[in-house]
Amino acid sequence: MVWRSRWWSGCWRGFCPRSRPVVFASSTRSDGSDVAVPLIYNVRSLRARWASTVVAVLGIAGTVGVFVAMLSLARGFEATLIASGSPRNAIVRRAGATSEMDSSVVLDQIRVIEDAPGIERGTAGALVSPEVVVVAAFPLKGRGTEGNAQVRGVSPKALAVRPTVKIVTGRFFQPGLTELVVGRNVAGAYDGIDLGKTLRFGGATWVVVGVFDSGGTAFDSELWCDTSVLNQVFQRPQSLFQSATARLSSPDALNGFKDALTSDPRVTVQVDREVDYYAKQSRQLTTLITVLGTIVAVVMGIGAVFGALNTMYSAVSERAREIATLRALGFGSGSIVLSFVVESLCIALVGGVLGCVVVLPLNGLTTGTINWQTFSHLAFAFQVTPLLLTWGIAFALLMGLVGGVPPAVRAARARIAVALREL
Repeated sequence: MVWRSRWWSGCWRGFCPRSRPVVFASSTRSDGSDVAVPLIYNVRSLRARWASTVVAVLGIAGTVGVFVAMLSLARGFEATLIASGSPRNAIVRRAGATSEMDSSVVLDQIRVIEDAPGIERGTAGALVSPEVVVVAAFPLKGRGTEGNAQVRGVSPKALAVRPTVKIVTGRFFQPGLTELVVGRNVAGAYDGIDLGKTLRFGGATWVVVGVFDSGGTAFDSELWCDTSVLNQVFQRPQSLFQSATARLSSPDALNGFKDALTSDPRVTVQVDREVDYYAKQSRQLTTLITVLGTIVAVVMGIGAVFGALNTMYSAVSERAREIATLRALGFGSGSIVLSFVVESLCIALVGGVLGCVVVLPLNGLTTGTINWQTFSHLAFAFQVTPLLLTWGIAFALLMGLVGGVPPAVRAARARIAVALREL
């Protein structure tokens, strides 16, 4: 609402320039008439107290920045693992196993899986990859320490089972040889794991013959080799595997495939869609990061709220006579409360936007952590999504509301006569 009355403009000569129209925040008195405090009054007040306003803005910005950064970290880890799965792939493990690491599937069961309905078949037969996973330690670049990496033994059909995995440099390993293909994140994380280099683990010497790109999934942090060779090097039975990944003829074929295996007395297995399996694998660490991030943000938020409270209480104290004048001119308690709450929300909004802007450069930044299910290093990227930014702004406004209401109520309850005696 824009008020252009000369009489009211004269009353506000001390607060607003005469050349500008006065903009009002909407409110209602007890008698039903509209009387509101000009928003420009709040803006001029913030400018007059710029030092305390900047402190409050920075406190809220820091809190929002940490909050969004932690959530984007959890979101990036979750997205990397979930992207590792395909809706057309099913992963078969021993019944009751929580991950591939504590699962076992024998060769006879692999043959039953290959004969099950719903599997896509190519020139080489059923697209099923029996797999083995081990963890090996390699020197990390620039750290002087070692980090665990997951080594996955796969069948020659692995690229057909996972068509999103592409060899970008070199070639795929030859079955029966101690050759490796490594994910694109491995070479950047570990020393000596580059194309053409040799390395030792498990008592054998391996040659890196290729680098693959899986499109930003967890496989980019793995080393792949022939299953039979990996079993031989680690002195495991050639008929023992830990899981089998099957390519389905269509996403809808999962139920028929699952029912056929779970009802077959020759096998005792559990079947999951690959996407669902990796979503479960990410849940524990994602929840931990989210909870820790929320706790840190709440603790920092309490400090930011106290900063906002201090700023607003100072404003109430410094403007006691002005508030009394507003009340004497007919502005109701609701108008006063709304005015100070809007002022606090303005501070919070600026802080929230600033915090979101500061955290934006993290989007796409690659970092790494330990995958608690495999105890190996997993590289992933921060994901600062519009939803997380919205949550950050909402968190900032919540802090502004909590920090603005108590001072606003105090201002509305101020005694007019006492304050006016000081004029």
